[in-house]
Amino acid sequence: MRKFSADKLVVASHNEGKVREISALMSPFGVDTVSAADLNLPEPIEDGQTFIANAELKAHSAADKSGFVALADDSGLVVPALGGRPGIYSARWAVNPETGERDFIYGMGKLEEELNKIDGSRVSDSRAAYFACALSLAWPDGHVESFEGRVYGTLVWPIRGGNGFGYDPMFQADGYDITFGEMEAARKHDISHRANAFNKLINACFK
Repeated sequence: MRKFSADKLVVASHNEGKVREISALMSPFGVDTVSAADLNLPEPIEDGQTFIANAELKAHSAADKSGFVALADDSGLVVPALGGRPGIYSARWAVNPETGERDFIYGMGKLEEELNKIDGSRVSDSRAAYFACALSLAWPDGHVESFEGRVYGTLVWPIRGGNGFGYDPMFQADGYDITFGEMEAARKHDISHRANAFNKLINACFK
């Protein structure tokens, strides 16, 4: 397991929400973070078949093009009753066909429509879901370390809360009575799928 020893890290994402969360998680370690967008790095085609494969693809691309160690995230919402959808296609699932833009209000509505098609006798089970997050730390020489975390919960409707991003207003983690969209950022950071994967990364590569 390779240890991180640099003082600068590229967050290989153009998603402002993810960059904020990862930068906040990194702040206690005194690491200077810069996003792929800040460096005008291109977004690679995500054609992996798993969260880890896509995270590694993005991390390798950013490390190779920037010359710095890069940390990439690939995450999404998995609904077992929908065959695992939207899964690795969570961002694409939320593209509104009328505008061609990513719209998570549309995406959550689309999820609710799909859940409503399921036999009513399975409704409680059908709403079970989990967020998965893969984090990959890649060095310019091609070495990579990858970790995955999850948080389990239930999908609620109507959506609640304006915090977070993505599908957060629809997701209520097990053991909580509020959604990620209603949860303060610091509290969410403590229990999220990203925090779970991040703890594994820290224990392996930063301690």
